[in-house]
Amino acid sequence: MNTQKLGKPARVLLLISSLLLPLVVFLPIWKIELDAPQYPEGLTLQIHANDIRGNVDIINGLNHYIGMKTMHKEDFIEFSILPYIIIGFSVLFLLGAWLNRKKLLYTLFGAFVLFGVVAMVDFWKWEYDYGHDLDPNAAIQVPGMAYQPPLIGFKQLLNFGAYSIPDIGGWIFIVIGLMLLTGVILEWRFSKSPRSVLSFLPLVFLLNSCQDEVKPIQVGRDNCHFCKMGISDIRFASAILTQQGKTYPFDDIKCLLNYLSTDKDIKVKDIYVSNFSGKHELVKASSAYFLASPSLGSPMAGNLAAFQDKNELIKNNQAFVGEEKTWESIQP
Repeated sequence: MNTQKLGKPARVLLLISSLLLPLVVFLPIWKIELDAPQYPEGLTLQIHANDIRGNVDIINGLNHYIGMKTMHKEDFIEFSILPYIIIGFSVLFLLGAWLNRKKLLYTLFGAFVLFGVVAMVDFWKWEYDYGHDLDPNAAIQVPGMAYQPPLIGFKQLLNFGAYSIPDIGGWIFIVIGLMLLTGVILEWRFSKSPRSVLSFLPLVFLLNSCQDEVKPIQVGRDNCHFCKMGISDIRFASAILTQQGKTYPFDDIKCLLNYLSTDKDIKVKDIYVSNFSGKHELVKASSAYFLASPSLGSPMAGNLAAFQDKNELIKNNQAFVGEEKTWESIQP
């Protein structure tokens, strides 16, 4: 047996990677979504391998008022070379599967990871320059304020909530990286045990899978996604976590229920409610206990309080004299 040759699983992973990667040239790699009360449908900036698309003109117009430079694809040298780098890696992956050498697999994996790190550093630098290099004569100036979007995740920029997450092409990059990592691990540790190879493969993807979490609600900073009022009482707050990883905060469970009734297209991953007792942490609505009482006096007169523990509900019911509810019974 030639120990320098790749096993069949690693060769297949290289071949699949070589076929998937060219798709990234035609698909959006990253996106920045902006939410604000004056734009209820949101604004989107999509970054492709060779272009910037989405609501570019509107965002450029808004950025002009705060002194940010306008964005044009001609300003980025990355757009002229990135498609060639992507196709180059695709050809190298195919060549690696054909030449069938372990050292080549390790080299390709290292080069691909290095490329990903350099790309993210370059992206962060681009965001930093645009968020900090402001026109001193701009119409709107907030002393000490910078407008750098988040590299990944959420950040509040004045009245805009900015979400920065991978798009379809970006997820393909991540999947390819995981496949190459799987091939490296299989060749490094499990080449002598075929059964271990088959059992380890799904574990690699499981351990590296991304998990979205609901964002904590900030009193005095976050606005209700439905009524647009500022969230002032954390005891009655609630939130929706979408399948895209966005958190929509609400100042009252009533607002959350009204939003679910009006927006039939929203893709909900989980619904959270604030625990009325204790530290008012967000808990899943499906496992919470609810108390309905006019004497609660919630911000939008929904008069519903949620409890993580039923004993706490019973204790508070003695003070507010209400009716016990379940999540199923209060849904629209």
